[in-house]
Parts: sequence; structure tokens; C-alpha cells
Amino acid sequence: MNKTTIAAVSALLLLILLWLCGWWVSREPDLVIEDVQQGMQQEDGSRVVGYSTTTALIRVTETLLQKRGGYLANDVLPPFSLLDNMPAWEFGVLEMSRDLALALRKDLSRSQSQSAENAFLRIAQPQLNIDHRSWVLPSAESEYRKAIGQLYLYRNGLADPKQTDSQFYARADNLRDWLKNVEKRLGSYSQRLSASVGQERFNTDLAGDVAARQSTEAPDRRYVKTSWWQIDDEFYEARGATWALLHFLKAVEIDFAEVLQRRNAMVSLQQIIRELEAAQQPIHSPMILNGSGFGVLANHSLVMANYISRANAALIDLSELLQQG
Repeated sequence: MNKTTIAAVSALLLLILLWLCGWWVSREPDLVIEDVQQGMQQEDGSRVVGYSTTTALIRVTETLLQKRGGYLANDVLPPFSLLDNMPAWEFGVLEMSRDLALALRKDLSRSQSQSAENAFLRIAQPQLNIDHRSWVLPSAESEYRKAIGQLYLYRNGLADPKQTDSQFYARADNLRDWLKNVEKRLGSYSQRLSASVGQERFNTDLAGDVAARQSTEAPDRRYVKTSWWQIDDEFYEARGATWALLHFLKAVEIDFAEVLQRRNAMVSLQQIIRELEAAQQPIHSPMILNGSGFGVLANHSLVMANYISRANAALIDLSELLQQG
């Protein structure tokens, strides 16, 4: 073979190798539900309240750093810098983790509005909010590891009867406050996924209040459609968010068991978990398809939006049950 042929074959082999590497690191990690459900028992045999929820946040965040290929969102060298599906998945996981960390800091670890916030969570929560694409001085990974370290200290304090400064209050109002934020997050994902086929939407921003005002005027109707280049990113971000939320709700099922049973709301939570589990079914297509709803090809975004919408509807019902109790 001449030099040109050798160079062409070498380039082809390199491209195949890079593609295989990108495919390998882009595979979604398995669920770590068993780690979340282990819990921690006190001397009297009862579970340590808040241990499972904190463990869920720890394990979900650790998975971002320890999955195959590690954390990819801030990589600057190919082939990892050319990938977008896994970084989008990571961002979805991170957004849900940030919401729970904030809820832990301002609500779940505090008995009332005038109580002091936990010292470990005061450090951990801002560290999770660093730009997820930051790669140096500091890198996102280093800040996330510091946050995980502080979460471990907080969890250790929950299990240590001598450390009364670390507390987790499993109350209906605390749970409902966090769930209301989750509702908004899921509602946004559902709307963004549904826009994959394009649709005309009425402006309902001020509905329900005749005295309501907004900063600038908006049209009564507008056409919304996700860019073809963004469809798979929207899908994987929503998939990552629901992956993380599934773990958090599994932990809630343990830590808030008495609250949920007292309001006969456990079955509502279990229905939400079932919808989120369905949203994590394996994808048997080599790419995210974007058929026209009732067309010949499937539309993976609409399928995901369906599961998220059903979970969100059940979530709204659960919030109402917690409020009425």
C-alpha cells in the first residue's frame, strides 16, 4: 500500500475508535436504588430519619463523577468535547440534585424559619451550583467532590445522637415545599419535550388573576418548536432529571413513610415512582426519533413527555393530600 492508502486507512480506524469510545461513555449508568434503600438504624431499631434522602443525593452526585467516562460536561478535548447527549443527561441530574440540596439547606434541616442553617449544607449547596462546564480553577468535579464530602459529614451527624446540630425534619410542609419545586421542573420538561413537533400555544401567563401584570407585552398566541439540533439534548436532559428524581422519591418513600401513611398518600407516591421507572426504559433506537406524533416514525420526546406529564399530575395530587392532612 502506498502512503496515501495507509493514511486513509489509519484515519478511518481512528474515526471508528473515537466513535466507539464516544458510544461507550455515552451509555447511561444503572440505577443505584439499592444503595438508597439500605438506610441506617438506630439502637432501638428505628431508621435514622433523613439518612436515605441524604444518601440518595450523595449517590446520585457520585454517579456523575464515577460513571463510565467520568464527568463529561466540561471536557475540552475530543472526542468527549464533541458529545452532547451525556452532558445533557448530566445537566438534568445536576439540576434535580441542586433543587434537593437547596431544599435540604433551607427547609428539611431546619425546624422553623428562625432556626440556624446546618453548617455542612451551607457549604455543600453552593458548591453544587458552580458552572457545570467549568474545567479549571476550579473544576466542576473538584467542587462537586467537596460538596459530597460535606454531605457525608451531614449524614454522619444525622446518625450520631451526640451531634444535635445535624437534623432532618420529616414533616408534610417540608416535603410539600420541595415537591412544588419539582412540579415546576417537570412541567418545564414536559413543555419542552412536547415542542419537538411544533405547536401553536395560547398565552396563559396571566390566567386566573385579572389584576396580574407582566414586565413586557407578549402575543396572545405563539408558535413553539424545538430546533432539530436540540431535540436529543432536551430528551436526555429530561431523562437525566427523571433518573435522579426516581432515586430521591425512593428515599422519600422511606424517610417520610409515617407522614405519607398518615395522609393515605403512599400509593400516590408509588404511582409517581412507577411513571418515572417507565421513563427509564431502555432505548432500542440508535438515535432519538422525532416523528410527527401520529406519523409512521416514533417520537421519543412525546413518549417521554407523556410519562413526565403523568408523573407531574400525580405529584400535584400528592401535594394536595399533604396540604389537606
